[in-house]
Amino acid sequence: MEVEGSWTEAFDDSDINEESGGSSHFLSSSSLTLAPLLADGSSIRRSNPILITSNRGNGSVSLSFSDPSIPNPFPELCSPSKSPVLIRSLPPTSSDQHVLKIYSEDNNSRSLWVSVGATAREVCQLLVKTAHCSDVENWALLELHPSLGLERCLEDHEDVLKIQAAWSLKGDTRLVFCKNYAKYEFFRKPTLFFPQSMISDRGDVEKEMTSSQLIQSGGCPEIQGFLHVKEQSRKSWKKLYFFLRRSGLYCSTKGTSKEPRHLQYVAELEDLNVYTVVNGRKLYGAPTDFPFCIKPSRKPVRAQDLKIFSAENEQTRSCWTSAFRLFKHGKQLQCNYQLSQLRHGNLEARNVSDIKSKSEASLVAMDFSGKAGGRVIQNPTEAQSVEREEGQAWRRREALRCSLPNQSSAARPACAYCESKDFNSRLQSKIQSFIKNLLLLCVITAIHTTQPWFHGGVSRSETQRLIEKQGLVDGMFLIRASQQHSQCFVLSLCYKLKTKHYLIIPCEDGGRKYFTMDDGDTLFIDLLQLVEFHQINKGILPVCLKHPCVCVAL
Repeated sequence: MEVEGSWTEAFDDSDINEESGGSSHFLSSSSLTLAPLLADGSSIRRSNPILITSNRGNGSVSLSFSDPSIPNPFPELCSPSKSPVLIRSLPPTSSDQHVLKIYSEDNNSRSLWVSVGATAREVCQLLVKTAHCSDVENWALLELHPSLGLERCLEDHEDVLKIQAAWSLKGDTRLVFCKNYAKYEFFRKPTLFFPQSMISDRGDVEKEMTSSQLIQSGGCPEIQGFLHVKEQSRKSWKKLYFFLRRSGLYCSTKGTSKEPRHLQYVAELEDLNVYTVVNGRKLYGAPTDFPFCIKPSRKPVRAQDLKIFSAENEQTRSCWTSAFRLFKHGKQLQCNYQLSQLRHGNLEARNVSDIKSKSEASLVAMDFSGKAGGRVIQNPTEAQSVEREEGQAWRRREALRCSLPNQSSAARPACAYCESKDFNSRLQSKIQSFIKNLLLLCVITAIHTTQPWFHGGVSRSETQRLIEKQGLVDGMFLIRASQQHSQCFVLSLCYKLKTKHYLIIPCEDGGRKYFTMDDGDTLFIDLLQLVEFHQINKGILPVCLKHPCVCVAL
């Protein structure tokens, strides 16, 4: 730094005295500044340091600057109420809201804000509204552990956030939103889920109640039978005779003996959850294809805490898992079932009233088949059947029109006007007519691809897994493309806890294409007509088609 004129060294807290020659006084000073020589009597201006306290971060010391403040050119962006950020993406002001991530069966996910104490039924209702599902019934949350191959359907009354709090932070556990038709099927068909051979002859005689009456009242009879059990810390399995009572799960150390001295206590039912094991042969070396397991509900899922069993068939596994649920929840399951039935009845009554109000307002269903003229159809069921018949008749007419040759072009001579000027225009009209008929034929033949029951080219094993996940109830079905036969389809149907597969073969009759399942005895113009027919008539099937196996995208 350049200084004009002469200069001298000046130290803080010391007087400038040219006559003073105290060198020791200068060495004791701590700060050095440069200042020009001023006239006598004038003061020297020195810079003073600013004291920075330790509590500056708390905002106790405010620094003032001489520069003027810059005004905010966009004040409307500073307030959260006028922010362009979507309000739904911001966390709610209430502290009792938590984020819940839900997956669909196609591995897509959606995050929701749910309140503390929200049940599985309430979360499903929220997801139905969010995903705009047309069918509002039989939805459920599935607790899935992919690495361990475990899954279970949450009960309607269970607290979702409490269940999520018990998961391990490093695990891959997730909640899946899917259909489940068999959640309360044992209340409707107790004899199918609880065969007489697995019910002990001990419990129900004293109360003078049959096992079916006991189940429908929210109770459960004592269950007994052989199960394969995996030994702890080993790969081997052992076949033992088990008893499931209200007091807990027991196994017999001597054959099928029920004597107390031969019974060994296995587990208590109050703090247990029962899971279905997927791919048990590969993961745990299960001897059959129907394994299940139990684990404590208040602990994170670990492989060493699992008690894995394997049943001989699907009916046996369903009996054991349903009995575990009934013994643990009891009357609460019956209340959940009654609430679902009441809600279903209210929805049906609302739909009927909506149809009636619409028909009376503007959409009036008419019948013109009589000789006296048209009549208004008052019955909503009859109106729906007439609408269905009209749709089928329209598809028949379209298929017939597409399959017939072009009569206008055939009536003309073949080469009479080849040299005329309008040859190009006639050729262009023929091409347009051909393309139009081809597009209509493609729409008719591919109309099944837009239906929820069509699952494309999924494999046989994947089909069985989907049906098992959504509940093994009679009448659940889906249609898929056959992987072994070209241009053929397969109807997969659930009946008596088993999945059966029926081949749908294309055939031609009179130059038109049809589909059949009974070697041509019954012909259908498309798969949609085939499904609608078998929803009313069994045909060659053991049961009518009732519940489509669907997958929703969140």
